Amino acid sequence: MTNKSVQEELKVAVLTVSDTRNEETDTSGGYLVEAVKQSGHNIVDKQIVKDDIYDIRAVVSGWIASDVQVVILTGGTGFTGRDSTPEAVTPLFDKTIEGFGETFRAISYAEIGNSTIQSRAVAGLAKHTVIFCLPGSTGACRTGWEGIIKDQIDSRHRPCNFTGVLKPNGIMGHAQ
Repeated sequence: MTNKSVQEELKVAVLTVSDTRNEETDTSGGYLVEAVKQSGHNIVDKQIVKDDIYDIRAVVSGWIASDVQVVILTGGTGFTGRDSTPEAVTPLFDKTIEGFGETFRAISYAEIGNSTIQSRAVAGLAKHTVIFCLPGSTGACRTGWEGIIKDQIDSRHRPCNFTGVLKPNGIMGHAQ
């Protein structure tokens, strides 16, 4: 029997989608890595890719096929030129988590007003891996992490969270 007072440590990967960021200037990806670690999860990979549908899809597909349980992307969710994260990732979803984008925009509205309508934040489940796509600003990543993701990947969060539908990780495994 799993001890529900102990958080299950999940294997998390972070992908920054940007044509201009590098490891030194990637404050959003850096924030997410630190937030994930502080919440007791394991960062198993962190990458930066150009905003290209096929490059994004290749990295995320590799993580879905591996033992990664949670993927968090930052960047490429707007309406400008090459923003293509939703187009790259949504074809990979077995199920879309409609409430994620809706909730993100509701929380974000309180912070940035109606400019939040330009956010195409999306999430879904693919082969028992949950995937969250956030805008590229560090503030938006903080909003998404603190307001939604942190609780939804915490096995102790009630009344529900995503840990029960994720692939087992061998640390505190559970039924698939």
